[in-house]
Amino acid sequence: MDYDVIIVGMGPVGAVCANLAGLWGLKTLVVDKSETVYTNPRAMGFDHEVMRVFGNIGLAHEIAEHVMPYRPSEYRTTGSQVLKRIDAAKPPFALGWAPNYVFSQPPVERALRDKLADLQGVTVELGAEVLKVDSASTQAHVLIKSKDGSERTLSADYVLACDGGTSPIRTRLGLKMEDLAFDEPWLVVDVILNEGAGEHLPKTNVQFCELARPCTFVVGPGRHRRWEFMINPDEQPTEISQPDVIKQLIARWLPEEDYQLWRASAYRFHALILEQWKADRVFFLGDAAHMTPPFLAQGMCQGIRDALNLVWKLALVKRELAAPNFLESYQTERIPHVRQTTLAAKEFGGVICERDTERAALRDAQLIQQMTENPKGIVRQSLIPGLRHGFVANVAPAGELFPQPRVINHKGKAGLLDEFTGQSFRVVIAPGFDASVLLRCLRSSQSLKGLPIEVVRLVYPQHPGARAADDYEEVDGLLAQWLERRGCNVVIVRPDHYVYGGAVTVAWAMELLEGMELALFGRKPDAA
Repeated sequence: MDYDVIIVGMGPVGAVCANLAGLWGLKTLVVDKSETVYTNPRAMGFDHEVMRVFGNIGLAHEIAEHVMPYRPSEYRTTGSQVLKRIDAAKPPFALGWAPNYVFSQPPVERALRDKLADLQGVTVELGAEVLKVDSASTQAHVLIKSKDGSERTLSADYVLACDGGTSPIRTRLGLKMEDLAFDEPWLVVDVILNEGAGEHLPKTNVQFCELARPCTFVVGPGRHRRWEFMINPDEQPTEISQPDVIKQLIARWLPEEDYQLWRASAYRFHALILEQWKADRVFFLGDAAHMTPPFLAQGMCQGIRDALNLVWKLALVKRELAAPNFLESYQTERIPHVRQTTLAAKEFGGVICERDTERAALRDAQLIQQMTENPKGIVRQSLIPGLRHGFVANVAPAGELFPQPRVINHKGKAGLLDEFTGQSFRVVIAPGFDASVLLRCLRSSQSLKGLPIEVVRLVYPQHPGARAADDYEEVDGLLAQWLERRGCNVVIVRPDHYVYGGAVTVAWAMELLEGMELALFGRKPDAA
């Protein structure tokens, strides 16, 4: 076997996959036809889950100058009356990072690629094209045409197809995508403001829900600003993308001498989900598996969640710490999550794109009424679901995202919790709860031996005696409050930061650990 995994495509999702694979010790080859990062921005937003991943791979602070917390969004109708507000959650932040960000994609993508140089097990081949993938029961064979024109076939345990919305691998296999019935043409325009310009632009993000032409304004990092314009039925994408037309569209907000046009591209915004995410030893991720309208800035987030969900599972199977059929949980978990998130984005798109006068008037009245009843608006993160199926226990808070507090370890070092535990399984114990019996059993367990498990025992600031290596003092009490609200003294957390399950007693927690071990090998408790 030449590689554990071969990753096809090195956009943001493929690059994150490669970084995670390297951190998990998988021998990895990542291949991309392009030799350079695409110079124009495409995605512009991501959320705290993605920033947490960037933190896990040691990248969050390196990209700080290219990233800015996302501003609240307003929906305005003709005449600029505010119809709806989407706010950001307030600190302390549940995952340790602001809930949403805008970013400049090219430098962030370059940073993701540069990070791979630190990983000995990852090989990058640029300017190379995957011509064919043959996937059999025991291995996959990948025919690669290198930059110099030579061809060779390599083998791998698994192939991760991160090859975009037109995915040649998916197309060759003839796999079908479920159409969630959203297909709208839009023009995306990115500009860089000239020094001192833009003072009269909106200070927050705005969805202009106007009959004549729905459009969006986004405040980017630095002097980057984005407009998105719906293309009318009597317009051609090639015509509306011309510089003179773009100047006319933007003139409502900004004179042409105040900015430099970065790029303008016409797209069709789709809502599509692949019906089959695994074909033998080939997995599909990112745009190869789903396409999401941009109205919640979740397109790239969905793909990075794919990577975060899958890579640790591949590593456990490689180490024989889970059965191969454990990988079926990738599709089981990701499809419902992607569908619900995509439908939420589609619903928001439907609000924005409404062109019928009577339906728009009804929409306006309903949204104004909702604002009257809830003047603070909704929080964006409330729209993103947890996990309901797959490798999770059947009681709350299973499937929730596990918080990431700022903590102080036993040596007095402060940092976010993931900085100390990494992407491991975590057994988290509430402050003041005696879990000594559980910890003794955990450390002597032969069935769990080899699993990457970290213990996080929360302690009060006044905790007597010397601190043990597993002891962590919280800075703001966020996690202790979270545990108390959920009635848990112990929670077990997966490497991708979703909760496997929670327990009140030691005996219950031991049952959870036993159930987790059985689930990794596809067995039921009564088959033990």
